[in-house]
Amino acid sequence: MPELPEVETIRQVLMPQLAGRTITNISVRHPDVIAASSAPEFIEALTGAVFTTLERRGKFLIAKTNKGNVIIHLRMTGCLIVAPENHPEEKHTHLVFSLSDKKELRFSDTRRFGRFYLIRNENDMEKSGITRLGPEPFSPEMNQTYIYEGLHNTRRAVKTCLMDQSFIAGIGNIYADEILFRAAINPLKAGNRLSEEEVRRLFSTIAPTLLYFIDKNRITPEDYLQTKGKEYRNTPYLQIYGHEGEPCPRCGTRLEHTVVGGRGSTYCPVCQCL
Repeated sequence: MPELPEVETIRQVLMPQLAGRTITNISVRHPDVIAASSAPEFIEALTGAVFTTLERRGKFLIAKTNKGNVIIHLRMTGCLIVAPENHPEEKHTHLVFSLSDKKELRFSDTRRFGRFYLIRNENDMEKSGITRLGPEPFSPEMNQTYIYEGLHNTRRAVKTCLMDQSFIAGIGNIYADEILFRAAINPLKAGNRLSEEEVRRLFSTIAPTLLYFIDKNRITPEDYLQTKGKEYRNTPYLQIYGHEGEPCPRCGTRLEHTVVGGRGSTYCPVCQCL
């Protein structure tokens, strides 16, 4: 599933290609990708709308137009690209916005879990799940006190807490592993067992880690289209996720695998001891 760095990359690539473009036509191939409204309502509401900006909230994208907003959740395999009209279409393309500059905004999704929410009222916002998100990792609200208060009364594993979108928006399995490795905290350690020093390290690691991977993932619109929006450039910089059985990049110990909250986790038993 795309996490905050990947969704931010998509936003940075697509926003300049969408801003100021008019939606001239909408083709809905699979109505189940449209949520909080019917496909005909979605088409009627947005045909003729002009994109004004593209924002991100956690793992969500918010496409704003002069006729209303659309909240997009890519889920596990969703992909958004802007392509010329004559560019070959990806398999599993479920939604196409024709644009005034003879290009198309296309949504493809192998597993068809991604959703587009037409936002007409507060109830639609609730349905999208965006109102239940915790603070952004880069926001003033996400400070050391917030982290401490969110963890000191819970026996949940700290990794489970990091992936809880109501606690902090945008962190998933990949970057939870990377953050905890950099903070030298075992992913299985209960939140209420973290020392003040560990809380300090955790807080001081979250935002820099995410910003680091956003920076490493920068890509031109041309390369993004060529790779079909499915490849990310930050993978070689992952220190621990996906490296089970390899030497720890810090101490050389064999990296181990465990399961936290139903998700596979990689950690160093020495650098991240319980």
